[in-house]
Amino acid sequence: MISFADQVQATLDTVLDEHARRLEPLGEDAALLVEEARTSLRGGKRLRAAFCRAGFVAVHGPGVEDDQTTYAALLRACAALEILHASALVHDDFMDASDTRRGRPAAHRAFESQHQQAGWPGDPTAYGAAAAILLGDLLLTWADELLRECGLPAERVTAAMRLLDLTRSEVIAGQFLDVSVQTRARVTVEEATRMLRYKSAKYSVERPLHIGAALAGAEPAQIEALTGFGLPIGEAFQLRDDLLGALGDSAVTGKPAGDDLREGKRTVLIAHALTGLADDDAQRLDAGLGTPLDAAEVAELQELLRRSGAVERVEKLIDQLTEDAFTALDQAPIHDASREGLRELALAAVRREV
Repeated sequence: MISFADQVQATLDTVLDEHARRLEPLGEDAALLVEEARTSLRGGKRLRAAFCRAGFVAVHGPGVEDDQTTYAALLRACAALEILHASALVHDDFMDASDTRRGRPAAHRAFESQHQQAGWPGDPTAYGAAAAILLGDLLLTWADELLRECGLPAERVTAAMRLLDLTRSEVIAGQFLDVSVQTRARVTVEEATRMLRYKSAKYSVERPLHIGAALAGAEPAQIEALTGFGLPIGEAFQLRDDLLGALGDSAVTGKPAGDDLREGKRTVLIAHALTGLADDDAQRLDAGLGTPLDAAEVAELQELLRRSGAVERVEKLIDQLTEDAFTALDQAPIHDASREGLRELALAAVRREV
C-alpha cells in the first residue's frame, strides 16, 4: 500500500504539472523556476501534512480514505501546507545564507550555480537571491490557491482559509523575530521560546491540526482543545530540531554538522547554555556563534553545550511538553479512535522519526 507521504508527493507532482502547463508560455526561464519548485517540494518528513490529516480524522473519525473524492480533496489540502513549508524554507535558507537543504544545494545556491554555469553576465549571487525570493513568493501563492480550491465543502474551506491566513502572518512575523533575535548579544530563554513558538511550533503542528479539523467541520471547542495538544508538541519538535542543528549528524539533518552554530542561531538551547556556563566559557561560546567554524571548533562549542547542562535541560523540557500534550489529548472532545494515532504521530515528531 502506498504510504501517506508518497500520496502527498504524488499530489504535489500533479499540482506542479498543472502549474508548469500554465507557465509554459513564459518560456525556459519560467521552466527553471518550476523545476526548482519541484526540487524544493521533494522529500522531507511531511510533518505538516500528517498533522493536517490527523486534525481532520480527529473530528471526522477514521475511514476518510473510503470516500475517494473526499480523501483526494484532503490530500490537496495537506499538500498545500507542504507548499507553505517549502516557501518558508526557501526564504529561510536565503536569510541564513545556508548552502544546503536536505543534502542538496539550497534554492538560492542552485540558482546562483545555474547563472555561473551558463556564463550569463551580471552577479550570480544577486541572481540567486532574486530568484529564491521570487520562488518563495510563488510557492506561498500556490499554497493559498491549492487549499482554496482543494474540493472540500466551501464553508469548511473558508474556515480553513482564515486559519491559513493567521498561520502565514504568524510564521512571517516569527521569522522576523528570529532575524531580530540574531542581532542581539544575549537572548533570554523567554525571548528564544517566543521566537520558536511563532516561527516554527505553531505552523508545524498546531495550525495544521486546526486546518485539518476545520476542514472536517470542527466546533470551536475542538479547535481550542487541539491547541492544548498541538502547541506543546510543536515546541518539543522544534527543540529537538535545535538539538540536531547544533549537535546532530549531517546524515540525519541534511546539513553540515554544527550548522546552527556557524549560522549563530540564538535558540532556547543556546540561551540555556549561556546561562549555565562560567563567564569565560560563555564568552567563548558567544564569540564562536555565527563564525566560519572548522570541525575542531564546532566540536569545542558542542562540548561547551554539553558541559553547560543545556542539552539535559532541553531534553527534560521536551519530555515535559510531550507529557502536557498527552494530558490535553486525553481530555480533548475529539473522536476516540483518533487519539492513538495522534499520540504516535506526536512521538514520531519529537523523536524525529517523521
